[in-house]
Amino acid sequence: MEPRNNVTYFVLLGLTQNPKEQKVLFVMFSFFYILTMVGNLLIIMTIALSKTLDSPMYFFLACLSFVDIIYSSSISPKLISDLFFGEKTISFKSCMIQLFTEHLFGGSEICLLLVMAYDRYVAICKPLHYLVIMRQRVCVSLLVMSWVGGFLHSVIQLSTIYGLPFCGPNVIDHFMCDMFPLLELVCVDIYVTGVLVVVNGGLMCVIAFLFLLVSYGVILHSLKNLSQEGRRKALSTCGSHITVVVCFFVPCIFMYARPATTFPIDKSFTVFYTVLTPMLNPLIYTLRNKEMTNAMKKLWRRRVTTGHE
Repeated sequence: MEPRNNVTYFVLLGLTQNPKEQKVLFVMFSFFYILTMVGNLLIIMTIALSKTLDSPMYFFLACLSFVDIIYSSSISPKLISDLFFGEKTISFKSCMIQLFTEHLFGGSEICLLLVMAYDRYVAICKPLHYLVIMRQRVCVSLLVMSWVGGFLHSVIQLSTIYGLPFCGPNVIDHFMCDMFPLLELVCVDIYVTGVLVVVNGGLMCVIAFLFLLVSYGVILHSLKNLSQEGRRKALSTCGSHITVVVCFFVPCIFMYARPATTFPIDKSFTVFYTVLTPMLNPLIYTLRNKEMTNAMKKLWRRRVTTGHE
């Protein structure tokens, strides 16, 4: 279905109109993006090359890092380019592609965080059956289901807005294409569309967040049955997961679990879960995980030793 509109491109107002502030933000977001790429690639390489990190938890962590790389890459390069060149236009098709990509990987990350919570539940609450329940075929199936969930979410979001008429103006008060800023430019009544977007986006975030809170509540309650060392290790692992969940879901719920309207603070919240969270995830998972840090040290020593031979 072709969109019925007179708009062929959009103008993104970005984070600021001040040239000096744009230069500062360019340096800052370039640094953030490099950290995101390096940190997540380091996690993927460490898990892939280390023989000690072969459990399902690390398989899903590597997948999460991959999702964060693509998710960040669907937003940050365009933002950095606009800050550097000052040309903040995006074609209609490119806008729809960005919208689809960000929701595909954002939705996949939500599903993947649910899968990781289930993995921790089985590992801590049913340790004797862990390797049987979380065998390779099950892990791959859960990963595919998370991707399918993200795909369905993204298709629904895109199909909801793609056929709507954009009659002008074409100025988006944001640094990227997203649902609510785009809905403000539609020249028909958007009440029903807004409800669909809230159900597919906001309700999905709220239900997933509540499910995760309950899951980790059950896991933490079951820690009393573990030894002191097991309790310490489980708390460290679950603490990392809970931190990532809160950092990702709280801004998302604020952004999507509300009527279809926009606020000035939306840009700051969007920066947090699209730019900062993918950058912080590697730090959160590595600093609190001794197995990961030890594996990184061993790989680094092996690389240094090989380099001297």
